[in-house]
Amino acid sequence: MNTQHPLFLVSLLLPILLFQLQPTPTVGDPTLAPTATPTPTPTTNGTEFIRTSCGTTLYPDLCYHSLSRYASAVQQSPGQLAKVAIGVSLSKARRMAAYVSTLARQAEYGADRRATAALHDCSTNFGDAVDEIRGSLKQMRQLGAAGLGVESFRFQMSNVQTWMSAALTDEDTCSDGFEDVADGSLKSDVCDRVTKVHKITSNALALVNSYVAKGTP
Repeated sequence: MNTQHPLFLVSLLLPILLFQLQPTPTVGDPTLAPTATPTPTPTTNGTEFIRTSCGTTLYPDLCYHSLSRYASAVQQSPGQLAKVAIGVSLSKARRMAAYVSTLARQAEYGADRRATAALHDCSTNFGDAVDEIRGSLKQMRQLGAAGLGVESFRFQMSNVQTWMSAALTDEDTCSDGFEDVADGSLKSDVCDRVTKVHKITSNALALVNSYVAKGTP
């Protein structure tokens, strides 16, 4: 009996069966869809805007890390960025004022009169700095008034610049007051904290100056 005929049929049918067993792509298969370019979101745009703007400050890395979380609120507005930076500065100054005030009260029971005097002076300095930064933030919030002209904008912003500069001076004065205090954990702790707040305030002033340089409310 001739067995070649069935084998010949099998050899013809086998490739067809294998082809039919392969998975057929379905409509809407995401793996087959063309790769779309992601659409920039307000947060993405705001983040990049903050990164670029912080490049004008003395402490750009600190600037970016302290403000990038507010990207969705800032978007690409230099005025909003300056306002947010002042708000962050105010928060840091308030915390420092409260911290130094607590240390000053505790120092009343200590024997180091120079340290006690420096703490009391620093507490006063930061109290003043808080008032000045708060005034700056209040002025910034008033910039949204309708019909604000360029001259009015510059006048109001000059107040903000003056108050933020005064806050920086008060923070510096706090550190200067510890020059005659003996080196130790108290002095290093307070001065290190003051330096961090000072950098935040400095960055805020730099962003205010950038906003003013653009000359538009």
